[in-house]
Amino acid sequence: MPSAWINGRRGTALDYRDRGLQYGDGLFETMRVCRRAVRLLDYHLERLYSGCRRLAITGPPPDRLRRELESIASRRRDGVLKLVVTRGSGPRGYRPSGRERCTRIVTLHALAPAASVASEGPVRVRLCTTRIGANPGLAGLKTLGRLESVMARSEWSDPRIWEGLMRDVDENVVCATMSNLFLRRGSTLMTPLLDRCGVAGVMRRWVMESAAGLRLTAVEQRIRWQHLAHAEEVFLTNAVAGVRSVGAIERGRERLRFFDYDTADELRTRLGVL
Repeated sequence: MPSAWINGRRGTALDYRDRGLQYGDGLFETMRVCRRAVRLLDYHLERLYSGCRRLAITGPPPDRLRRELESIASRRRDGVLKLVVTRGSGPRGYRPSGRERCTRIVTLHALAPAASVASEGPVRVRLCTTRIGANPGLAGLKTLGRLESVMARSEWSDPRIWEGLMRDVDENVVCATMSNLFLRRGSTLMTPLLDRCGVAGVMRRWVMESAAGLRLTAVEQRIRWQHLAHAEEVFLTNAVAGVRSVGAIERGRERLRFFDYDTADELRTRLGVL
């Protein structure tokens, strides 16, 4: 049987009229399973329901969803749990009828080698040419429409490059294809401002809340290439891989190198006990 559940029932059949399929009308969460539990589950659920409110989607009952996620996560000691919530099935046309009932899809996956503890060394990153369009109304949300990330990730096939940084049309570095970006200079920890585009990751939130405990001041601001060039430390975060130190960033023939990983190391240590 597949490790997939639709509206609480095992299976993979989806109504072709579902607005998530037709229009990308929905949200998703990708969660790390550690020791048969979802890491930062409260953060994931808070972001999901905040997104549902902004999109005027009536989400699944919170208590039922939590129990379902906890039960499915308990099937694997370590893995990845993905949740998709769509507005549901409805008639053709962009305008919702208001009568849709949300669809929830949960899938459980093995943990990829790239996210394992043994793969936490510094990574190589490149600068992508694919840009992120500005849309303040959707900024921060993890919607189903991830075509920009798909196109950016298609730009390289070199397995030695772990991620690709993405810019907006004004040359600001916003994020990576599947990660949030952090830069440290002195006691200041910088991360891109996500008021116009980009996804506000749950690991990004955790790092920002943890900064004070590391005697760092977390700041959201516009990030340019010059900020990267003057950073002492750079790392990327996402819910599955956690915190990954960046050893090099490539832009054409130009390459920035980083040799300080202290902040990321301390964050990984703290994350390991969650």
